[in-house]
Order: sequence, then structure tokens, then C-alpha cells
Amino acid sequence: MKRIAFAALLLLAAAALAVAFRPEGAAAVEPREGTTLTVVGTGTATAVPDRAQLSFGVESRAATARAALQANAAEVRRLLEALRRAGGRELVTEAVSVSPRYREDGLEIVGYAAVNAVSATVAADRAGALIDAGVAAGANQVLGPALSSTDATRLSRAALAAAVEDARGRAAALAAAAGASVGPVLSIVEGAGAVPPVYEAAKAAFDSSTPVEPGSQRTTATVTVTYALS
Repeated sequence: MKRIAFAALLLLAAAALAVAFRPEGAAAVEPREGTTLTVVGTGTATAVPDRAQLSFGVESRAATARAALQANAAEVRRLLEALRRAGGRELVTEAVSVSPRYREDGLEIVGYAAVNAVSATVAADRAGALIDAGVAAGANQVLGPALSSTDATRLSRAALAAAVEDARGRAAALAAAAGASVGPVLSIVEGAGAVPPVYEAAKAAFDSSTPVEPGSQRTTATVTVTYALS
């Protein structure tokens, strides 16, 4: 009887040792319920800008402030007419100023200068022609062009779609490496703030006396996506 009891104890001890020293890899590791994976995806969309904004300034000088302003007003009217004829639209006055002009030693006023700056928008392929027209009409200050796309909304949405697709690919690669699979989307957060457009060189300049190359506008979007793992 004692021998039977002793044998039973040995069997129980052997079973306990087998459990204690079982290799970890002997059983498959299942993802815990509620396990998630968060990734960041980036996408871009590219288009050639089709709109250009330019600023034109006219500075007029005279002995008095009144005379400088009057002369400037006449010159700016000619400028506005020329810009409209050249295809400029959305004309907006940006600034008007009158200031004294001093002698080189800064001790005596020798006259006054009036400045009027206006902005105009034109099709990108007409930007060079608009610059020529403005300068010919009397503009002695030119700034720009600021290039943009009239289809900015479509570009932004295309970049977002590409970012979500990129996030999905990243999640699938990470999940596969961990022996899991990607489940449903739990949350999507768009990247904070707008990313400024990136311009790249165009293959050729537009045919105008003042060359303006629109390049290509690259819009970038970022999203943070959280997936369930299974």
C-alpha cells in the first residue's frame, strides 16, 4: 500500500515539473482581447498650379504730400486699367502710404513719396504677361508670384486618401510581423495643421517676355489611425 502511495506521489511530482518547465514556444500566443495598433500614415497629391497672385506698387514723388498723392492716384488708375486688360482679376488695394523724403544727412525734408500697392490674380500661364503690362503702365515695384491651384480641395482630399492607404499598409506589415492580423479601424485623426505646398521645378517655362515657371505643387497630408488586432 505504501508502495502504491509513493508511486502516485512520484507521478504527481513529474506532472508538476512538466508544467513548470514547458517551453514558452510550445503554445501559440493569441492577441489579448482589446489589443490595438496605432500607426501614422503620410500621403501626397501633386498638380501643376494654375493661378498666380502678384503685387504691384507705384511710388510717386513730389515737393508736397498732396502733390505726391495726386500724381500717384493718376498713375495707379493707369496701372489698374492695364492689369485688367492683361487678364488680371480680383484686384485689391494692399496699402497706401505717404511719407517725407529727407536729405542725405536726415536733417531736412526735401519732398514726399506716395506709394500705392495693389494685388491681382491671373492664370498662371499669363503671369509673365501681367508683369510686363504692370511695369509698362508705371509699376516700379513687383512682388510674386504666389502660385496656387484652384482645385486645392481635391488635392487635399486625394492626399488624405493616400495617407489612410499608407497607414493601412504600415499596420498590415507590423501586424504580420507580430503574428496577428489587422482588424477594423477604431479611430482616425488628421494631422494637426496644414502642410504648406511644396513646389518643384517645371519641365518648361511659359512663353512670355518675363519667364514664370509654375512648377508642380505637392500637397501632403498626415493621419493617425488606430486598428483593432485579431
